[in-house]
Amino acid sequence: MKQWFRLITLMSTLFISSVAQAACKHEGACSQSCTLGPHFISPQDGDTVSSEILVKMGIKGLKVHKAGDLIEGTGHHHLIIDGTYIAENETVPADDRHIHFGKGQTETIINLKPGKHTLTLQFADGHHQSYGEIMSRTINITVK
Repeated sequence: MKQWFRLITLMSTLFISSVAQAACKHEGACSQSCTLGPHFISPQDGDTVSSEILVKMGIKGLKVHKAGDLIEGTGHHHLIIDGTYIAENETVPADDRHIHFGKGQTETIINLKPGKHTLTLQFADGHHQSYGEIMSRTINITVK
């Protein structure tokens, strides 16, 4: 019985790893590790940028879809400026610091004042309910 359990565990692990690797290959090369969830295509963590910033967003393991529809395995991006992730199942606020991309957009231009800032990508479902910390990524940038 223990051998069957070990075999099933091993096969499950191999399956999950192959799905994650396939997602990485399907999405193309990225400068970050191929972990599931949202990631910044640009800017990158530690970058020094001008006040007008082109933000490009990516996702691995899920698909981008417009807000309003609850479809398993899909969601849309939210950009949080100088804030942190939103707890799982909490609604992402809509204000100057929490920018929603409910039409399925994957890039935007933002303007920030000079200084150090954090940018957090939060992926959420069609009703803007956060997928939590595991589906968020935060980077630090400096605006000159």
